Amino acid sequence: MDRRALLRLAASLSATGALPRWAWSSPGWGNDPFALGVASGDPAPDGFVLWTRLLPPEPGAANGPATVRWELAHDDRFRQIVRTGTATALPELAHSVHVELRGLTPGRWYHYRFLHGNAASPTGRTRTAPAPSDPAPRLRLAFASCQRWEHGYYAAWADVCRHAPDLILFLGDYIYEYASPADPSGLARVHALRHARTLADFRDRYALHRSDPALQSAHAAAPWAVTWDDHEVENDYAGWTGKDTDAAAFADLRAAAYQAFYEHMPLRAATLQAGGGFGGLQLYRRLAWGRLARLHLLDARQFRSRQACRLPGSGAGAVRPGECAELADPARSFLGMEQERWLDAGLAQDAAPGGDGTGTPRWSVIAQQTLFSPRRTPSGRQGTDSWDGYPAARERLLASIAGHAPRNTVFLGGDIHQNYVCEVRAPTRDGDVLASEFCGTSISSRAGTAQDRVDAIARLNPHVLLARSDLRGWGLADVTPQRWTTVLRTVDDPLRADSGCSTLARFVVEDGRPGPVGG
Repeated sequence: MDRRALLRLAASLSATGALPRWAWSSPGWGNDPFALGVASGDPAPDGFVLWTRLLPPEPGAANGPATVRWELAHDDRFRQIVRTGTATALPELAHSVHVELRGLTPGRWYHYRFLHGNAASPTGRTRTAPAPSDPAPRLRLAFASCQRWEHGYYAAWADVCRHAPDLILFLGDYIYEYASPADPSGLARVHALRHARTLADFRDRYALHRSDPALQSAHAAAPWAVTWDDHEVENDYAGWTGKDTDAAAFADLRAAAYQAFYEHMPLRAATLQAGGGFGGLQLYRRLAWGRLARLHLLDARQFRSRQACRLPGSGAGAVRPGECAELADPARSFLGMEQERWLDAGLAQDAAPGGDGTGTPRWSVIAQQTLFSPRRTPSGRQGTDSWDGYPAARERLLASIAGHAPRNTVFLGGDIHQNYVCEVRAPTRDGDVLASEFCGTSISSRAGTAQDRVDAIARLNPHVLLARSDLRGWGLADVTPQRWTTVLRTVDDPLRADSGCSTLARFVVEDGRPGPVGG
């Protein structure tokens, strides 16, 4: 969607109320229009997206459009400025700004900032991806998910910054829609926001999360590539199915949540689907890192089929396969059939010789929301909200990987608030290892699952190499043409903002040898 079309879309949206009073009494708020920080995202070889959101100068102010200046430089003191420009911050989009830059040098770092009146934003650091034909000898990739405000501080993000990644993948549950529990016992912090139902509610929730200094630092440290899961809208929602039995009411809720997500993420205008307003966002996409890696970033919420045997007005649950025939229905999809075809075509391209001289990627990365590998449980019950609830869809993806045979395939996931490392095996009697999987734990959200239960699951599933439910943190992947190395970083004490972090485990995937090996 071009600029003119975006402005037409924004004009069709209704403005909402001012920020809540709690925002203005919190440290760092007030007359600083850049109190929510800066961000960048979706690096391409010639550019990226720059983001910020202006806050009004006083509570209750009904501001109109505002002009924001931006600067891009080679140095953090802005003595070697590369580009400058202006952007319009529209009230219809919460005064958010999305600047898309093109024509830059591939494979290099830049610094950026925004200016409004006499105020200057924090300085952000970002980079372009390597050129398509570049062998790109290294990629340092951070991946993370699930950061419920009350459950813990964001010490994990400070640790991410210390490791200086090239790219940060966020795999869902950036916010949680819930109000704070009535009993604050055992929580790191609470907030006064109600359960999010309206556009104003969701805007307030993103403003709350983005007020955290550690999260702001991580956004300013490197470009992000983001997708979502369920809590950006409502727990366990699937496509157009929510817990609200009134379909029209859920459609309005989803549209409000989708708009707030776009407003607060460094996403390109093309994310807005032409003619659909905020009824849908084009969030699944591909990002290339030279000839080293290609990332297939998926959307496992917007297009999925309703969970099997789910009762009206309820969330997802667990079922016994023999008591739920719907579970095996081949027509059901975790990604939606169109996205399944798109992913299949991308994996075919990853395996085909490069006709444009760029060659094929060494690593094909399937970045999605949750655990891909199956989990047999001692009870015999099967979860319906993960890939386990869509076995036919999982088999189709495994067949795609086996049939096209990209050189190396790695799954990244989140959602379950647990660390899992798995061999991804074919659904055949021999069970050949096709790929590797690293499903990360949460930044702060509690697991709600005891370690002894996870240990029992691991014993029943020999493809599970590591399973831990008792720690929070993030994942670091160092990628070279010869090997993929994942280090699982965990927070020592999630109830401390200044908590230290340590390494839980290290796994290596060698080029041409599917399956992680501890090391």
